[in-house]
Amino acid sequence: MSIRRATIDELDSLSELFDSYRVFYKQESNFEGAKSFLKERILNEDSVIFIAYDEDNPVGFVQLYPTFSSVSMKRSWVLNDLYVNASVRKKGFGEQLIQKAIEFAEETGAKGLSLETGQENVTAQRLYEKIGFKKESNYFYYFSL
Repeated sequence: MSIRRATIDELDSLSELFDSYRVFYKQESNFEGAKSFLKERILNEDSVIFIAYDEDNPVGFVQLYPTFSSVSMKRSWVLNDLYVNASVRKKGFGEQLIQKAIEFAEETGAKGLSLETGQENVTAQRLYEKIGFKKESNYFYYFSL
């Protein structure tokens, strides 16, 4: 198992994983759209993406987006996307990707790393809590278009 930061050279492999991730979340497959979206993120440095490899095979990824805290005057990272191919789940790839994200947040002097998941995604919740994430209970989150 190895994990490395994605570059434009890995766009095709990453796009396949990203398309599978979107399908997992009930979106229609759109490889070209996924490729275009990720290419823009990488070239514009809008996000940081790490890819997990099982030998030479890409099997998962984590994508982080930056945000900032005005109060602490520090950057934070949002763990927005995490995906591991079904064929290698429960082999530690998800945990290693999250650990890499935490390590990256520490290396960049970030205030922290946040994430959200659906109430029904109990498997992910167990993993996050095992790693040390705490469920936020002090804030309400609102969303609008």
